Amino acid sequence: MSTFEYFTPLVRDLPATIPFVGPEAIERNRNLLVAARIGANENGFGPSPRVKAAMAAAIDESWKYSDPENFALREALANHLGLDRHEVNVGEGIDGLLGEIVRMTIEKGMPVVTSLGGYPTFNYHVNGYGGRLVTVPYKDDKEDLDGLLDAVKREKAPLVYFANPDNPMGSWHDAGAVLAFARAIPDETLLILDEAYGETAPQGTLPANEALLDRPNVIRTRTFSKAYGLAGARIGYVIAARGTAQAFDKIRNHFGMNRVGVAGAIAALADQDYLADTLAKIAAARDRIGMIARANGLAPLPSATNFVAIDCHRDGTYARAIVDGLMEEGVFIRMPGVAPLNRCIRVSVGPESDLDLFEKALPKVLAKIG
Repeated sequence: MSTFEYFTPLVRDLPATIPFVGPEAIERNRNLLVAARIGANENGFGPSPRVKAAMAAAIDESWKYSDPENFALREALANHLGLDRHEVNVGEGIDGLLGEIVRMTIEKGMPVVTSLGGYPTFNYHVNGYGGRLVTVPYKDDKEDLDGLLDAVKREKAPLVYFANPDNPMGSWHDAGAVLAFARAIPDETLLILDEAYGETAPQGTLPANEALLDRPNVIRTRTFSKAYGLAGARIGYVIAARGTAQAFDKIRNHFGMNRVGVAGAIAALADQDYLADTLAKIAAARDRIGMIARANGLAPLPSATNFVAIDCHRDGTYARAIVDGLMEEGVFIRMPGVAPLNRCIRVSVGPESDLDLFEKALPKVLAKIG
């Protein structure tokens, strides 16, 4: 009997998928060394000294399971956000939370609306639960809110995904447009409003923390992976109406949170001065990436995130040549995967030493590929 015969028909038919090829795999497969890791939308400035100290102290208690109710982290988040503890819940990064949301809402064949070229990990979860993806093209390099709403109504979709600010383009809609979109979504449709890059966005991008709590069909997802520099700790959280937020307790892995990461997240919330300093560094790094792009005849797109999408003025083949050529120089970046977005490359912020390497390597690669 084949191994695959033990699995469900859905799993048997799914391809093995890794939504993102990591720099570690590139190093292994191409025998190259990543000297500048500025491709994975990580925060190369890292967590604060207070966070590192809290995590180091927590190591001594890592023999214990984390609190299955996650009381301390949820209480800290509620206090920070000005919400009730029952209006937040936590999970293993936004990626883990997205999988739980899809599990709670989607059965085989159900339509799920998202943007064509948007966050591929969400698509990965939808495919894993047998959902049917319905995609809407970007409009002027931004997610098309009217198009998403039209698709939801046409398909009578039970789930729609919208990221603001957006990955992979870094674009954003203001809070007024977001609120109008969320309130226009039919009551029968659950909206995932992914705000992973919320801290790095301009003022007026995010609706108030308490906004939309009257809409039980809205789940806002946030993370400690970006601005707080804790991508490897895998700490994400949701903001939602009480009943919606508590629904995660029905299906989540109650021992899924790691004790060291939780300690770091609580300490990060308490160190807002460091966050403000990091946000200033992110903004400065975005500006420098833009300057490097323009100096080489490329066009940086406006960004509300911790990365910059750069228009290379040609097609995906050309952009891929730039990505591969930079990797040959030890500079790891990425690019969107779907046309016409894939005319761009995407460069994450990082320390000046990493951007120095990017600035040195880019003209060399462009000259080589012609």
